[in-house]
Amino acid sequence: MKPDRAWLEHSADQIEAILAQHKASGLVVGGVVAPRFIQFRVQPAPSVRVNRIVALAEEIALGLGCTAVRIARSGAYVHVELPRELEEPVRLLQLNASLEAPPNAAILGLEEAGQPLLLRLPAPDVVHILIAGTTGSGKSALARTILASLALNNDAQLLRLVLIDPKGRGFAPLSRLPHVEGGVITDTETAARQLRLLVREMERRDSEHVSTPLIVVAIDELADLLQTGGRVVEAAIARLAQRGREAGVHLLACTQKPTASIIGSAMKANFPVRLVGAVASRDEARHATGIADSGAEKLAGRGDFLLVTKGEALRFQAAWISDEECRAIGARQAQRPASAQAGWRRPGKEQV
Repeated sequence: MKPDRAWLEHSADQIEAILAQHKASGLVVGGVVAPRFIQFRVQPAPSVRVNRIVALAEEIALGLGCTAVRIARSGAYVHVELPRELEEPVRLLQLNASLEAPPNAAILGLEEAGQPLLLRLPAPDVVHILIAGTTGSGKSALARTILASLALNNDAQLLRLVLIDPKGRGFAPLSRLPHVEGGVITDTETAARQLRLLVREMERRDSEHVSTPLIVVAIDELADLLQTGGRVVEAAIARLAQRGREAGVHLLACTQKPTASIIGSAMKANFPVRLVGAVASRDEARHATGIADSGAEKLAGRGDFLLVTKGEALRFQAAWISDEECRAIGARQAQRPASAQAGWRRPGKEQV
């Protein structure tokens, strides 16, 4: 779908007519044509509740001749979004080459207006990141994008990556990066030992008032790790989540269902930033985003995400990097001269 001005105007008229017909009047005051969707910004009449417009999703989709629409509130407006086929992915390497990322900033992709979207991990309102989404949403691919972008723009002596991947597939292409400590960890016992070492490192840094190099602990399938690792793993992750910021330790965790019953309410509260992809139901969308009627259940998958922070959601298309590109980056950077690791004690065998 390549909409022209006449099509956009006609569609806006259709939306207004459907809303008026169902006594949920509103005016289309603008919109955005993004890589994965076309968005119409609706200003509801003062007496119209948002859930009345949300309930008209099927009627609007029928009127516009599309399979489904996503409806979500943003500030004083309601966004009506029509899906578009993604003609080509947003490639991380091309996006990275077009901008100068500040230190310790991860590249996410393109936001709805087509501008690059970045997250600086040490910022007070970022710290730890939780990525949620069902199978096929692209959560592991987004985690790889975040880690690869950090490695591209930060020297290994200033950034260390600890990769925990129980399935051994999501982070495997990153294993050759010189930033990675000890390869990709796939078994629970080794993961538990590494997490305890990280807690000790955090405590050492606290006592010595140091916070460099930055340490990013990436966990694919957080819920599985918590279930298999038990209280030891849960306690270590909880301590890193609660106290890691001052010591320069940040968590990047992926999970399919970020409910309090699975990962714990206290731990969930320590992830101020959530990147939410497609989920299975409206209830799961509410649990994942913490927002009513976020529309996450109608995201298109394949890197279609919401950035959720401070109760607000911003839709974006995640940048993508192939396995081959990840391995090539690792091979190139591994050829650089090794340098001393400032402020980081490489984990050895844990003394019991």
